[in-house]
Amino acid sequence: MDRSKFIFKNEISDSVYKKAIRKKAKYLRKFGDDSDTVYRLSSKPASAIGKALGVQNIVIGGAESCKFDDRSVVIGNIRMGFGHYRISMAIASAAHAMGYVPYWFDLHSFTQTTGGKIIAEQNRMYSLASRLSQQIPLFNKLVWEPLNSEGFRKLSYNAGDQKTAELMTSVFRELPRDIPYIATHVWPAQAAVHAGLHNVVNAIPDNWPMALHLAEGSIHTVQTPSSYLGYRALRGMDKKRQLKPMPKDSVVYTGHYIDHELVSNIGADCAMRTDRACSGKAKRWLMSVGGAGAQKEIFVTVIRQLMPYIKKGRAVLFVNVGDHINVWKELCAEIPGMKPFVTEHFNDFAETSEFAESAYEGSPKGIHAFCHGDIFAAVYSTNLLMRCSDVLITKPSELAFYPIPKLMIKRVGGHEAWGAIRAAEIGDGTYECSTPAETAAMLRLIQNNGDIIARMCDSIITADKVGIYNGAYNVVKLAVGRK
Repeated sequence: MDRSKFIFKNEISDSVYKKAIRKKAKYLRKFGDDSDTVYRLSSKPASAIGKALGVQNIVIGGAESCKFDDRSVVIGNIRMGFGHYRISMAIASAAHAMGYVPYWFDLHSFTQTTGGKIIAEQNRMYSLASRLSQQIPLFNKLVWEPLNSEGFRKLSYNAGDQKTAELMTSVFRELPRDIPYIATHVWPAQAAVHAGLHNVVNAIPDNWPMALHLAEGSIHTVQTPSSYLGYRALRGMDKKRQLKPMPKDSVVYTGHYIDHELVSNIGADCAMRTDRACSGKAKRWLMSVGGAGAQKEIFVTVIRQLMPYIKKGRAVLFVNVGDHINVWKELCAEIPGMKPFVTEHFNDFAETSEFAESAYEGSPKGIHAFCHGDIFAAVYSTNLLMRCSDVLITKPSELAFYPIPKLMIKRVGGHEAWGAIRAAEIGDGTYECSTPAETAAMLRLIQNNGDIIARMCDSIITADKVGIYNGAYNVVKLAVGRK
């Protein structure tokens, strides 16, 4: 079946179908055709998370081919910002805790393949547009917000992606057809199905149903009940007709995709936060810069608001800029007064891990900045720092679902809005603070009132009791159970 012509029995118009074919042909002309190429796959422990989460990173080449067995789980992903890597780490963590060996299969990292080249170009465009959306309000209003909330929502968009994903299949040849395969982005999911894998789970991010995330032939998992219903109905994915719904067995509600290390320590971590909040100890703020490196204006506002409290020992700030050293340099240039209070933890993941462990029951002071050129360390540092932090400052993307009190800053793209709505309704985060002024006001409210952190921690405990944060475990169970 041509998955660009029919999507869940909904026929795609000839004009949209022909456009999808032209898009595929354009990529072929630009990046070449490697459909007959055989790529030898080998594996090695992933940096930063190899030991902690047992992750084997699949690479092209090497002395020996990968040897998979009944305990192997492949996690298909791409780097598109940090979010999809973050979900992959949550899945890997759960799989490792359940006794499986997670294999990291990053299509973006296979730079010599046609698919890898396509994804690299798309990632460059996405990152640029994300930054422009924060710098140019008119571009955000007229282009980026509508594209992210409604453009990606259309079934016609999925038709184009499905045809392009046919160019990403060559690297799948050495994967067993029945291996449990979990994708944390739709392109690895679509490509796996096109390549003939028949045990594919498509872990959908966000909380806003969009046709962009559909990979028919896989099992779709979602993190929230509202997202489940939206996908079942294919809600709003074609404004001109009522679409036939997804079959019941094509979509599963699992809960939030969260790492085992965080879920298993929810009780202890929340108890520590509540104690600090209610006893007047310094509040610990964690600010995470996303993979697109946008929102510098808001980060500057946050640091300036926190500086008086940091100077008095009433607040501590952890800043993880990921692998964006230029973002940190720009922040330092904007706020030169913070320099005496800064300790930098750069490109030494072992030292970052030791700091996070010592800070858990210790008494850190000032501002601590973290930056790692290694992508695994860049992303996972935020996870390590969560456990010793009181409030996470984040846009309402993948981090919106994590079990830590959250201050939600302005979204980057309309699809993220419903992440903040989910957190606000569960009670483990604020509503979206859409301007720097609103963000500053919420920050002061939380800083000066310990009861807000305590209430959010109570909500996290309540949510944990009903399994809201067990999504990663449930995704793994679904994948291995199908085999």
